[in-house]
Amino acid sequence: MTGTRQAMAEYRLTEVGSNPPSMARAMHGLAARSPFSFLRRGLEVASELAWCELQDRLMPLRGGLSRVEAGHAARQGNSLALYLHWSPDGRVSAMVLRQLALWRDCGFDVVFVSNAAPPPPDWAAVADHTVLRLQRANVGRDFGAWRDAAAEALRHLPEPTELLLANDSVLGPFLPLAPLVACWRSGGDGLFGMTESLGGGAHLQSYALLARGAGPVATMLAHLRAFRDHRSKWRVVQSGELGLTRRMLAAGHRCAALFGYPALCALVDPATRQSLGPRFAEAAALGRYPLNPTHHLWRVLVERMGFPYLKTELVRRNPGRLPGVTEWPSLVPATEATLIREHLSIMAGARLQPAPG
Repeated sequence: MTGTRQAMAEYRLTEVGSNPPSMARAMHGLAARSPFSFLRRGLEVASELAWCELQDRLMPLRGGLSRVEAGHAARQGNSLALYLHWSPDGRVSAMVLRQLALWRDCGFDVVFVSNAAPPPPDWAAVADHTVLRLQRANVGRDFGAWRDAAAEALRHLPEPTELLLANDSVLGPFLPLAPLVACWRSGGDGLFGMTESLGGGAHLQSYALLARGAGPVATMLAHLRAFRDHRSKWRVVQSGELGLTRRMLAAGHRCAALFGYPALCALVDPATRQSLGPRFAEAAALGRYPLNPTHHLWRVLVERMGFPYLKTELVRRNPGRLPGVTEWPSLVPATEATLIREHLSIMAGARLQPAPG
């Protein structure tokens, strides 16, 4: 962990560019390794869009909240966090409770919104770390939940000077959050995130995003209000995640990442590039065919940049069939690894066994 601890002291923000996606980026975004696979994937995306659009027209999704209850945590100020939860049977893991507590420790009043149905003990446990607890149907994914949570939160709380969007799609943190949040806050007003992706155009990935200042907070709230629920995951990502960075840049707000994509690529060694395939023999290929940093470059992020998370989808499914992912416990403190394993068991729908003795 020596390299990681050294990186922690060197967190710095890098600006997110406004460069549009090129054809090479679009092809790689469609996971194309050959003209045939590009065509096949393109047809899959088009089919999903057409089918979901038909369903959305015939049976429009209905968002909205089914349960609203206060939490027990005292108000701290004007920093508000909207935290999205989901699990197959609604259980809230100890890891998620710890994430809520850590965001609160960083000065945020946390609003918890679940796209599931937490059991009564779990619902009660959430109250200790939150000012408001919300439940809704699992429609609209994260941006639909954040939209409904923001609207309800502003019925009870004043408009914040900081607005954090967070979710449970990451495992950890296994390093302190406070230095990262401090670095965000050192950047003044704007939109700040953890990782920058170039897929679909440069943007901040949405598992943790902080808007600071009256203008950026208002722009984020306007973006959430304008979001419409879709069945298509592709449309949700385009209009929600990518659309937010585009809207912020168009409004003239600063957008910056703690782990910018160019800075990350500069730390990728030849062995890692080789493991990604022959097209990455040259370092410049990482820019021509941008990768998902939290998947393809996860180990560089953790070992060399002080990134405090692992993406849940990477560890659970490893959709890119990347080498070495099963070695993740060796990079995580034992206590955190235990919490992560318990969370993964819940996400797999397994019933947790009581501890012996």
